[in-house]
Amino acid sequence: MTTIRRFCCNDLLRFCFRQSRPFNRNLMGKVEGQGESWHGHVIAVTIAPEYRRQQLAKKLMNLLEEISDKIDKAYFVDIFVRASNTPAIKMYEKLGYVIYRRVLRYYSGEEDGLDMRKALSRDVEKKSMIPLKRPIRPDELE
Repeated sequence: MTTIRRFCCNDLLRFCFRQSRPFNRNLMGKVEGQGESWHGHVIAVTIAPEYRRQQLAKKLMNLLEEISDKIDKAYFVDIFVRASNTPAIKMYEKLGYVIYRRVLRYYSGEEDGLDMRKALSRDVEKKSMIPLKRPIRPDELE
């Protein structure tokens, strides 16, 4: 069952993964930023291995996009993906996301991260999806 509620500090003390639950899937997101940078941010998408390839991640992403668009009036949704995670990159591209920028050494092991974005209805001109011309460092993130 899907529950939409505000994140609170006690949530940090709980475990999200419950192996015994059918269709184990989780999506954690938030809204952040100011002005035209107001956006939905996907913190994590997890699908239990035995339930992958059933479009569950797509359904979770669509839900977060709809909430960000209709309720939070965000300009875009973004998610950071490891540059080596080709299956995830392809999935997000199929959902309409583009690689907005590369963040050098974003992940441990000095792996780059890709900031992928999808414009929502408030971003009529799709400015949030215009890729940056150069990679950035983590300390340059706003």
